[in-house]
Amino acid sequence: MGENNFSRELRLLTPTHFEYVFKKAIPSVSPQITLLARFNDINNPRLGITLSKKRVKYAHDRNRVKRLIRESFRVKRQTFPNIDIVVVGKSGLDKMSNEEIVLLLGKLWKKLVSRCEKSQLD
Repeated sequence: MGENNFSRELRLLTPTHFEYVFKKAIPSVSPQITLLARFNDINNPRLGITLSKKRVKYAHDRNRVKRLIRESFRVKRQTFPNIDIVVVGKSGLDKMSNEEIVLLLGKLWKKLVSRCEKSQLD
């Protein structure tokens, strides 16, 4: 596993962590997924995922989507600044194929990183 693991230090674990991001977030939005980010004081990016039953009805679909999000984060995290990221799933996400989700996440990660860099310059 090495550097591509998903240890506790890389996760948002408490409601306080999520609220911190929601208060002053930098967004990256699509019809199926919203990424929200905020700079942190830790030396690595962290990830939190919210997928409600209302938006993604079946548990196996929620688990599949979370697995894809975590894997995409593990692969791309070396390119991220020190930010906390919350991924919010929306309706229609469960209808997408794995390939479509991975491609969409790739675009959203890129957009989010450029917005974070831009906001750091301001």
